[in-house]
Amino acid sequence: MMMLSEGRVTRPEAVSGEIPATVTGNRALMLEEPLIFEIGSPETTGVDFPEAAVGDRFGDLARNAPIGLPGLSEPETVRHYTRLSRQNYGIDLGVFPLGSCTMKHNPRLNEKIARFPGFADIHPLQPVDTVQGALKLIDELAHWLKMLTGMPAVAMSPKAGAHGELCGLLAIRAALEARGDARSVVLVPTSAHGTNPATAAFAGYAVEDIPATPDGRVDLEALKGRLGPDVAAVMITNPNTCGLFERDMKAISDAVHAAGALVYCDGANFNAIVGRVRPGDLGIDAMHINLHKTFSTPHGGGGPGAGPVVFSEALAPFAPLPFVDKEDGHYLLVEEETAGDHHASSFGRMVAFHGQMGMFTRALAYILSHGADGLAQVSGDAVLNANYILRSLSDVLDAPFAVGGPCMHEALFSDDGLAEGFTTLDVAKGLIDEGFHPMTMYFPLVVHGAMLVEPTETESKAGLDQFIAALRAVAERAKAGDPALKSAPHFAPRARLDETLAARKPVLVWKD
Repeated sequence: MMMLSEGRVTRPEAVSGEIPATVTGNRALMLEEPLIFEIGSPETTGVDFPEAAVGDRFGDLARNAPIGLPGLSEPETVRHYTRLSRQNYGIDLGVFPLGSCTMKHNPRLNEKIARFPGFADIHPLQPVDTVQGALKLIDELAHWLKMLTGMPAVAMSPKAGAHGELCGLLAIRAALEARGDARSVVLVPTSAHGTNPATAAFAGYAVEDIPATPDGRVDLEALKGRLGPDVAAVMITNPNTCGLFERDMKAISDAVHAAGALVYCDGANFNAIVGRVRPGDLGIDAMHINLHKTFSTPHGGGGPGAGPVVFSEALAPFAPLPFVDKEDGHYLLVEEETAGDHHASSFGRMVAFHGQMGMFTRALAYILSHGADGLAQVSGDAVLNANYILRSLSDVLDAPFAVGGPCMHEALFSDDGLAEGFTTLDVAKGLIDEGFHPMTMYFPLVVHGAMLVEPTETESKAGLDQFIAALRAVAERAKAGDPALKSAPHFAPRARLDETLAARKPVLVWKD
């Protein structure tokens, strides 16, 4: 007998009772899959090669023992990886509520365009005359990024967010040194992304925290009190990791500039304000933009992302090489400093080649398909969806900053109010049994037992309602102290890990 619950069919044993074991370890069409080493053998191969006369060509490098790699037939290989892929969760299966990550659906149109000949099959060492279309695309994308941010210059070469942060700090250091005012400290609010202090330390700066106010924003007075002649920059994330817009951003920039320092903004959350707020109007000197968050490139999509950095007039001359320029209708890739206003005192180059063509192509396709008005709707819908989740769950989950007004693109909850002994981890594992990927856990650090949810603009109300119902049910179980939640997930391909043992004694290599 099947049970119906709000139009959904569930198995009786999923509600009460034990799920019977199977001989194979499979559960219906969810197939248990051993490691490839356990199902393959060195004597098997899916491809037959002719015997090769190796001779002495390899000398001492010739292999004198079996390599020990597993061999499988072609059907076995295909089935192995297909079965593994079915145990993975992806955006094509459901909402990916990871906060601070912007894991949204990306239109297939952009993927198709990125594979066009002339974009996908070019090489960075080709003569410039043979890649005019690609350079034009980079130049047009750069124009859009400058327009959307209100900034006069952009470096397209950084590969991702943290790489962009480093680019911005190196430009700041070069600008300070050029005026004979090298400084040693970077201030980072506790509401900033975790990469910010790491990047500042990597760039050679001492890092000091700036506390947050009770409403989750930068303490402006504490910041002003710490500014001094040793402070090179402030790295601020806006919207911040609490999912809140820094209302004092202009006042922060004014205070930092008055102290002779510069403002770096982490633009990873640009998805929340694109088309509505121009960071340049807020006094920001440098900001990276994660093209793989805001402008349509899947995370982990086959290599590095792209983190272009926009610059203010003060920093534009120090931007890195190379960059695209246009002269008499011909596009150039400038590899050395020029006498113009931009890049005149470049700090050098960060990469061998100029950026990520696939990321650029997807991003421009996304921008052109939406237009300026459409991008404003993107951010508006992202904020609307996050607030819908925040208000729909704030009666069952503690929402520490909900009393201060609406959030931006992320809804933040805490473990306050759960039954004794129950934690954020239990809620996350219970959500897996409901068929959803968990939200970001224990981040930001300023909130104990944080649960950070970012629904993005691509989720429908119906999809959000399903997620809300699942999270509500799990939260109610955690508040009631349901012991079954401590051993969740029960329906996933793998049971809950001993995370302490996994961290202290990881098994990273398979052994027979």
